[in-house]
Amino acid sequence: MIEKIHLCGITATPPHRDIQKTALGATASVAWEYHEEIDLLIASLKEKEVQLFAIEQAEASLSLEKFTPIKGVKYAFILGNEVKGVTQNTVNQCEGVIEIPQEGTKHSLNISVATGVVVWDFYSKVKQL
Repeated sequence: MIEKIHLCGITATPPHRDIQKTALGATASVAWEYHEEIDLLIASLKEKEVQLFAIEQAEASLSLEKFTPIKGVKYAFILGNEVKGVTQNTVNQCEGVIEIPQEGTKHSLNISVATGVVVWDFYSKVKQL
Protein backbone atom coordinates (compact mmCIF):
# COMPACT_ATOMS: atom_id res chain seq x y z
CA MET A 1 0.00 0.00 0.00
CA ILE A 2 2.51 2.64 1.12
CA GLU A 3 5.71 2.17 -0.85
CA LYS A 4 7.86 4.86 0.68
CA ILE A 5 7.85 7.93 2.87
CA HIS A 6 9.76 10.88 1.43
CA LEU A 7 11.15 13.36 3.93
CA CYS A 8 12.13 16.86 2.80
CA GLY A 9 13.67 20.07 4.06
CA ILE A 10 14.18 20.55 7.80
CA THR A 11 12.48 17.27 8.73
CA ALA A 12 14.35 15.01 11.13
CA THR A 13 15.46 11.67 9.69
CA PRO A 14 16.03 8.31 11.34
CA PRO A 15 17.80 7.44 13.59
CA HIS A 16 16.81 10.73 15.30
CA ARG A 17 15.85 9.95 18.92
CA ASP A 18 12.43 11.63 18.69
CA ILE A 19 11.56 9.52 15.66
CA GLN A 20 12.79 6.33 17.31
CA LYS A 21 10.68 7.06 20.38
CA THR A 22 7.53 7.57 18.32
CA ALA A 23 8.06 5.10 15.48
CA LEU A 24 8.73 2.10 17.73
CA GLY A 25 10.76 0.31 15.06
CA ALA A 26 8.68 1.30 12.03
CA THR A 27 11.72 2.98 10.47
CA ALA A 28 13.12 -0.50 9.90
CA SER A 29 10.02 -1.80 8.09
CA VAL A 30 8.83 1.24 6.10
CA ALA A 31 11.06 2.50 3.31
CA TRP A 32 11.99 6.16 3.59
CA GLU A 33 14.21 8.56 1.72
CA TYR A 34 15.42 12.09 2.44
CA HIS A 35 15.39 14.86 -0.19
CA GLU A 36 16.87 18.27 0.48
CA GLU A 37 14.75 19.92 -2.24
CA ILE A 38 11.10 19.05 -2.77
CA ASP A 39 11.08 20.34 -6.36
CA LEU A 40 13.47 17.55 -7.42
CA LEU A 41 11.32 14.97 -5.64
CA ILE A 42 8.17 16.29 -7.33
CA ALA A 43 9.82 16.08 -10.76
CA SER A 44 10.91 12.51 -10.06
CA LEU A 45 7.44 11.44 -8.90
CA LYS A 46 5.78 13.08 -11.90
CA GLU A 47 8.12 11.16 -14.22
CA LYS A 48 6.76 7.99 -12.57
CA GLU A 49 3.19 9.24 -13.21
CA VAL A 50 2.40 9.61 -9.52
CA GLN A 51 -0.57 11.89 -8.81
CA LEU A 52 0.44 14.56 -6.28
CA PHE A 53 -1.95 16.17 -3.83
CA ALA A 54 -1.08 18.81 -1.26
CA ILE A 55 -2.81 18.47 2.10
CA GLU A 56 -3.56 22.08 2.90
CA GLN A 57 -6.25 24.65 3.50
CA ALA A 58 -6.66 26.52 0.23
CA GLU A 59 -9.24 28.02 -2.09
CA ALA A 60 -10.79 25.41 -4.39
CA SER A 61 -9.50 22.55 -2.22
CA LEU A 62 -11.31 19.23 -2.24
CA SER A 63 -12.67 18.09 1.10
CA LEU A 64 -11.01 14.83 2.16
CA GLU A 65 -14.28 12.90 2.37
CA LYS A 66 -14.94 13.75 -1.29
CA PHE A 67 -11.55 12.53 -2.53
CA THR A 68 -11.97 9.26 -4.43
CA PRO A 69 -8.83 7.35 -5.41
CA ILE A 70 -8.78 5.53 -8.72
CA LYS A 71 -7.73 1.89 -8.83
CA GLY A 72 -4.22 1.42 -10.25
CA VAL A 73 -3.20 5.06 -9.85
CA LYS A 74 -0.27 5.88 -7.56
CA TYR A 75 -0.66 8.85 -5.25
CA ALA A 76 1.65 10.99 -3.16
CA PHE A 77 0.34 13.29 -0.45
CA ILE A 78 2.45 16.31 0.44
CA LEU A 79 2.15 17.63 3.96
CA GLY A 80 3.94 20.82 4.88
CA ASN A 81 5.71 22.40 7.75
CA GLU A 82 3.55 22.60 10.90
CA VAL A 83 3.88 26.39 11.00
CA LYS A 84 3.98 27.42 7.34
CA GLY A 85 2.18 24.52 5.66
CA VAL A 86 2.75 23.57 2.03
CA THR A 87 4.31 26.39 0.00
CA GLN A 88 2.36 27.91 -2.88
CA ASN A 89 5.11 26.83 -5.27
CA THR A 90 4.60 23.21 -4.20
CA VAL A 91 0.80 23.51 -4.35
CA ASN A 92 1.11 24.81 -7.92
CA GLN A 93 2.96 21.63 -8.93
CA CYS A 94 0.25 19.32 -7.55
CA GLU A 95 -2.80 17.88 -9.32
CA GLY A 96 -4.93 19.25 -6.50
CA VAL A 97 -5.29 20.23 -2.88
CA ILE A 98 -7.11 18.13 -0.32
CA GLU A 99 -8.35 19.71 2.89
CA ILE A 100 -9.15 17.86 6.09
CA PRO A 101 -12.57 19.17 7.18
CA GLN A 102 -12.51 20.81 10.59
CA GLU A 103 -15.08 22.54 12.72
CA GLY A 104 -14.77 24.96 15.57
CA THR A 105 -12.41 27.88 16.01
CA LYS A 106 -9.03 26.17 15.69
CA HIS A 107 -8.35 25.01 12.11
CA SER A 108 -4.96 23.40 12.46
CA LEU A 109 -3.75 19.86 13.10
CA ASN A 110 -0.42 18.52 14.26
CA ILE A 111 1.47 17.04 11.28
CA SER A 112 1.39 13.52 12.73
CA VAL A 113 -2.36 13.73 13.31
CA ALA A 114 -3.00 15.11 9.81
CA THR A 115 -0.85 12.35 8.30
CA GLY A 116 -2.73 9.69 10.24
CA VAL A 117 -6.10 11.05 9.14
CA VAL A 118 -5.12 11.21 5.46
CA VAL A 119 -3.42 7.79 5.39
CA TRP A 120 -6.33 6.10 7.16
CA ASP A 121 -8.89 7.72 4.86
CA PHE A 122 -6.88 6.71 1.77
CA TYR A 123 -6.38 3.15 3.04
CA SER A 124 -10.06 2.69 3.85
CA LYS A 125 -11.06 3.88 0.36
CA VAL A 126 -8.41 1.90 -1.56
CA LYS A 127 -9.19 -1.40 0.13
CA GLN A 128 -12.75 -1.12 -1.21
CA LEU A 129 -11.61 -0.73 -4.84
